[in-house]
Amino acid sequence: MSEVSVRLPTPLRPLAGGQAVIRAEGGTVGEVIVGIALAFPALSAQLLTHDQRLRSHVALYLNDEDVRYLAREATPVKDGDVVEIVPSLAGGSSEPEQGRGTIRADSVMSREEMRRYSRHLLLPEVGVAGQARLRRSKVLLVGAGGLGSPAALYLAAAGVGEIGLVDFDVVDASNLQRQVLYGTRDVGRPKLEAAKDRLEDLNPDVRVRTYPEKLESGNALEILRPYDVVVDGTDNFPTRYLVNDAAFFLGKPNVYGSVYRFEGQVSVFDARRGPCYRCLYPEPPPPGLVPSCAEGGVLGVLPGVIGLLQSIETLKLLLGTGESLVGRLLLFDALGLGFRELHLAKNPDCALCGPRATQTGLIDYPAFCGVGAAEASDRVPEIAPGELSRALQAADPPYLLDVREPEEWAIVRIEGAHLIPKGELPQRLSELTSAREVVLYCKSGLRSSEATRFLLDLGFNNVRNLRGGLDAWAREVDPDLARY
Repeated sequence: MSEVSVRLPTPLRPLAGGQAVIRAEGGTVGEVIVGIALAFPALSAQLLTHDQRLRSHVALYLNDEDVRYLAREATPVKDGDVVEIVPSLAGGSSEPEQGRGTIRADSVMSREEMRRYSRHLLLPEVGVAGQARLRRSKVLLVGAGGLGSPAALYLAAAGVGEIGLVDFDVVDASNLQRQVLYGTRDVGRPKLEAAKDRLEDLNPDVRVRTYPEKLESGNALEILRPYDVVVDGTDNFPTRYLVNDAAFFLGKPNVYGSVYRFEGQVSVFDARRGPCYRCLYPEPPPPGLVPSCAEGGVLGVLPGVIGLLQSIETLKLLLGTGESLVGRLLLFDALGLGFRELHLAKNPDCALCGPRATQTGLIDYPAFCGVGAAEASDRVPEIAPGELSRALQAADPPYLLDVREPEEWAIVRIEGAHLIPKGELPQRLSELTSAREVVLYCKSGLRSSEATRFLLDLGFNNVRNLRGGLDAWAREVDPDLARY
C-alpha cells in the first residue's frame, strides 16, 4: 500500500469536511478513490456508480497525467504521488433566470442587491455576510491603466463599497489596446473622469473617489490611510517603492502586479505576515535598464490576466477566505501559457521591515531610484527636432541612426535613417562613419541617449541624440508621421 495525496476540486470539498487535500492509501488509483469514498460517504455518489466504478463525468490525473491514457483505475501508485479529481463543470445556468428560487436574507441587503450579487450569495465563502463585508470595504488602486482597468471593473462589479483611484494622466489612443476601462470617445479625457463614469454605470452602488494627482511622499500616507487594501498598478519604480513603503507604515496589504511583453508577476506584500516588496528587491535596477511597456511593448490581454489575479487576491483579503499570495510570487508566461510559483522569504536585513530596519519614514523616491542623478550623469549632446530637420536639408547631412527594434522600424521611421538596434550596436560599429556627424534616435529619446553615451565612451566625439525621439519629431516637424 502506498500513501498518496488526493486533491479535491472546490465543489467536492464540502463533502470531505472542507479539505482541499486528503491523505489516502492504496495500490492503484482505483483503490485510492474507493478508499476516500468509504472514508467520506458523501463523496461516494459523486465519484462512483452503484457497482463502484468511476463515473464518466469525473477525470482522474496522476502526477498531472490523465489515467485514461495509462491503465485507468488500475494505474499503480507509489508513495508521494498526487491524484487529482477533475469533474466536469457547467459555467452557465441550466434554468431560465425568471422563476429561480429566492435567497432569503434579512435587512442587511436590499432586493436589488440580492439580485445583483445572487451568484456570490450562493458561495459559502461569501454569502450574505461576506457580501455585506465587501460593501463596507474600501480599496485604493494606484494607477488606472493596464492593471488598474480590469481590477477596477471587477472590484466594482463585485460590490466593493468604495474604490479609490490615483492617476493624473489622460486617455490616449495607444492606451485602448489594453486599458479596457476606456473607450474611443474617452480619448483626451482625464482618465479618472472617464473611469468614474464607467464604474458608476457598471455598479451605481459603489462610491468612486478620485485622486487626479501624482502620488508622492508628501501625500501618500494621507491618500492610502482610509483604505483596507492597496492595489499596485504602477508603471515606474519610484512609485512602486513608495506604495510599498506607505502601505508598510500604515499596516495595509499591498497587492502587487507587474507586466512586460508576455510575462507578468503577482504577489501580496504584507510585512505583518510576510515579506514586503523591498525584501524581494532591496534596490531598483539602474534607470533605463528595464524598458517600460511603451518602449518594450506588452501583449494587450496580459494586463487583463494580471489585473484579474490582483482582483482575486483583493477580494480574498477583504472576505478573509482562501490562501493569499503573502510569501509567494506567482509568475505567468503567456507564450507558454503557464504559471510558476516561487517562495518569498522575509529578508532579515530588510531596511524597511527587518528587525534592524534603518528606514523610519517615506523618502525621496526619484532620488532613491536614481532618476535625477541618472539624468544629470548621463546627459549627452542633443539636437532639437527643428534643428535636425534643417541639418538634413544641408549639403552634408548627418548620418541618421535609428536604434529601435525592427518591429518598430516597420511601423514608422524618419526618411533616410539607418537601422542598427541598440543591442547590436557593439557588433556593428564599423558601419558608422567618422567623416560626419551621427544623430541617434529612438521612440522617446531614452534608448538613443544610452546609445549615444555608449559611443561617446568609446571615443566618438561627433554624436548627438535627437531630443524627445520620434515622438518629438512627429509633434514638431512631421505631424503626419504615424505614432505608436
